[in-house]
Amino acid sequence: MTSDIITSLKCHETLEPTGTDVKDELDDEVYAEIGSKFTDQTCKRGTDEKTHQFKTCVYSSKPEKNLKTPQRILSEENTHQCVNCGKNFTQASSLKRHQKVHTGEKPYRCLECGKNFTEAFDLKIHQRTHTGEKPYQCVKCGKSFTDTSNLKMHQRIHNGEKPYQCVECGKSFTQASHLQMHQRIHNGQKPYQCVECGKSFTQASHLQMHQRIHTGEKPYQCVACGKSFTRASNLKIHQRIHTGEKPYQCVECGKSFTQASNLKMHQRIHTGEKPYQCVECGKSVTQASSFKKHQRIHTGEKPYQCVECGKSFTTNLQLT
Repeated sequence: MTSDIITSLKCHETLEPTGTDVKDELDDEVYAEIGSKFTDQTCKRGTDEKTHQFKTCVYSSKPEKNLKTPQRILSEENTHQCVNCGKNFTQASSLKRHQKVHTGEKPYRCLECGKNFTEAFDLKIHQRTHTGEKPYQCVKCGKSFTDTSNLKMHQRIHNGEKPYQCVECGKSFTQASHLQMHQRIHNGQKPYQCVECGKSFTQASHLQMHQRIHTGEKPYQCVACGKSFTRASNLKIHQRIHTGEKPYQCVECGKSFTQASNLKMHQRIHTGEKPYQCVECGKSVTQASSFKKHQRIHTGEKPYQCVECGKSFTTNLQLT
């Protein structure tokens, strides 16, 4: 809309230019959309001022104190509130997506595995687990990811960014979820409980692994010997028996180990550290397993029994 010719929205009159300077803040389509909402508009020509006036909207060379700009009209009219939690949204589509949180609606289903999702975009990302597609690549190391959020989190490994900090101890994390799990150390929260034995855990993954004790499930199998494990980490450690890999080396003597825990125990030979002390006699040992065996001297426990004669022993070595 220009100051040369202004056409009335309702009267269809062409008004001669009066020197009014109309600021072009929105494009023609937005003005047309606003104009279509004004259902009771009458126009008149200003005689005392250089003004073209409508009942609900004024374009004038003289400022009006109570004049609402088109942007503000749009903002107020397009505020959509959730009746369940009161959260506001600027778009009706955003509110509709949000309401699925309350209704539990998941209309988008994966044809491969049957998993359902609230958004089509989430389904699209999930489908990449089946297709193997990883379109987002790290320019530093070349590692690829299924979505941009995972790439962004990965890049923090390279740049050292840890934006999530614990207010209790100051420890920082690359992910908000890691901070949330860490905070449970301070507040003692263990929201994941086993229905079989009542034991609680700080993480859902820890509960899942624990439940395999009750179910007997061992989903991780060694392709070399067929032995199965409850955890992927245990399988990885076991596979080193076949490959001969010993990635953990002692800097003092050069001896290598398959596990970090074994290296840690070995290093106590050099440091003389004996962290496990018996409260009965004061004897200290380097390993928890050795400490457990020692305690049987005081308790009299003999858990290993011979099936032939029934005699019991404190260690399995004595049994053999």
